[in-house]
Order: sequence, then C-alpha cells, then structure tokens
Amino acid sequence: MRNFSCTKCGTKVYFKNVTCLKCGHALGFDPDTLAVIALTPDAEPGLYRRITGDTRQVLRYCSNVVHGACNWLTRADDQNLFCVACDLNRTIPNLSEPGSLTAWQDLERAKKRLVYSLLRFGLPLDTSPAPPGRLIFDFARNTMTGHLDGVITINILEADAVERERQRQQFDEPYRSLLGHLRHESGHYYWQVLVESAGLLEEFRALFGDERADYQSALTQHHTYGPKPDWQLNHVSGYASMHPSEDWAETWAHYLHMVDSVDTAEAEGMEPRAAGLIFGSIWPFKKYDVYRDETLDSLLERWVPLTLALNSMNRSMGHADYYPFVIPNAAREKLRFVHQVIRGKR
Repeated sequence: MRNFSCTKCGTKVYFKNVTCLKCGHALGFDPDTLAVIALTPDAEPGLYRRITGDTRQVLRYCSNVVHGACNWLTRADDQNLFCVACDLNRTIPNLSEPGSLTAWQDLERAKKRLVYSLLRFGLPLDTSPAPPGRLIFDFARNTMTGHLDGVITINILEADAVERERQRQQFDEPYRSLLGHLRHESGHYYWQVLVESAGLLEEFRALFGDERADYQSALTQHHTYGPKPDWQLNHVSGYASMHPSEDWAETWAHYLHMVDSVDTAEAEGMEPRAAGLIFGSIWPFKKYDVYRDETLDSLLERWVPLTLALNSMNRSMGHADYYPFVIPNAAREKLRFVHQVIRGKR
C-alpha cells in the first residue's frame, strides 16, 4: 500500500487514521482518489470539505464510523449512508453479543485492504446486470467460510487469534489470516468475472485443470488423505491441489499478497534489490505502479528477494516465516494467467 500524508501538515498518516496526531485535523479515506485526506468541518454538523483539492465538494463519513469500523468517506448528497466498501455488506454480526464488535472491526480492516487493492486494479465491484452481480459479504457466527454466487461468507470466529491458530494447526496450514481468507474467497468471485464471463475457460483449464470435476469428492479426498503428494511441483499451496477452483483462488490470493507487499515495500523504502549495491551509489531503480505497470517477471524478481529478507527478519524475532511458500514454475505460469486477466479486464 502507498504511504499517505496529512494534506494539511504533511505528517505521515495511516490507512485507518481518523485524526492527524500532529495538526489535529480530521482524516478520512477518499475512495475516489484512493488517498487519506485532511478535512475541515462544514457549516452543518457531520459534514466536511477537503482542505486541499476540490474544496467545494461536501463529504461525510460512512455511517459505520460510529462503530469504529470505518474511516471511508462518501459524498454528502449520496443517498446511501455507507461507503463503497461497507455498502458491500449484506450481513454483519449482532454487535450486542460479546466479542462481535471487535471481531467485525478486525474483519472490516481486512476487507478495506482487499477493496483498496481491487480499486487500485480497476476491477469492478458490481457486474450487474451480468452475473455474478454485486460482490457481497456476510460476516456471521456459526457459519461456514466460503463463497457462493458472488457472496463471500466469513465466520467471525476467524477474527479470534486463538481459534484461527487452532484451525491453522488442525488443517496443517503454514499460513492463515483474515486478509488471506478474504483474498482467497474474492478469487472465486473474480473467476466468474475474469474467466468464465470472459470466455477464457479453455485457457484456464489448460493451466489449472477442469473446474467441472466433482468438488465434494475432491474436498473429502483432501481432508481424508491430505494434499496431493506432488503438490509442491505444481501449486502455490497444498490446499491449491485439492481442486482447480481452489487452485485458482489460492493463486489469486498469492498474487494479491505479492502485489500489495511489493507496493508497501517500495513505499517504505524496503528494496532488497539494493542488497548488492555500494552505499552512496545512485538509486538505479525506477518506481512503478505495481498495480498497473509491471510485468509478472519483474514483480517476481522483486517479490522473491523481499520474502527471503522478511523471512530472515521474522526468524530474528522468533516468529514464523513471513511467506512460508515456494513458487514452482507451474505455479508461476498460473500467476502469469492471473496477472494477464486482471490487466486485460482493466
């Protein structure tokens, strides 16, 4: 993710901030410019204007700001009380239940990061009247995490770090996070948008396999016997070997991991490509918008040394690897397909 600065005083601020700690101005995320902006109160309570830029436009916070779950902005004349991201929610937890508010806040933070990436890619959040229609989120208790016909369902127990770790160990996963879940499940939605509706099924099947294979049988096989013995040769994860649909969703999630992490590393000045340079030499690398410009090969050239460096950093602090995966050549070509269909849609 890019870095943000207060548009009033220039202090570094963060994606979720609602106040600049230096100058005290209100902050909000503007989905139109994909930036955190400083605000000045308008004459009417609850309304604001930009301090810089188009100061004529009147803005207000998403209604979920009262729950501490959102800092995104919307136009004051918009009849919808929710921002572009919160408007995708169909179901939220019962906030009167113990733990629900905190869990939902965590889920919203992860979802906002996902939606930010989708907007940076220029991907649609609603394909209506064509299928699958609008991207929808259900956050609820006592439900199965998954995707069906454009609806992403997340069990809010995934926001409980202890429960999430228990399930990670139960399913023998090297990595499990809220953002990872959301990225994975969004992959199923965008398969319908970028592959099925785009007429790219044959190209997809040549790489991932036939998605028409019986899913329930594949799931039972996976949970009974584990991933395919040779999965490391063809997939980004063991779960990806379960079924072509899951292979796509896992590859999609890894692509989003890669792009967001490289974008953040560049913004923070963490560039492993400089490891062999002499200190004081001229910085030789042109900056790119990794969501728009770079080829897959150049992204991977940056991604691999970044993950190696961050894995070493995590080990230095006694933590698990930042990116506990290896990308085989077959998975690289699947990532290339994801890269191409995203760029082609935009």
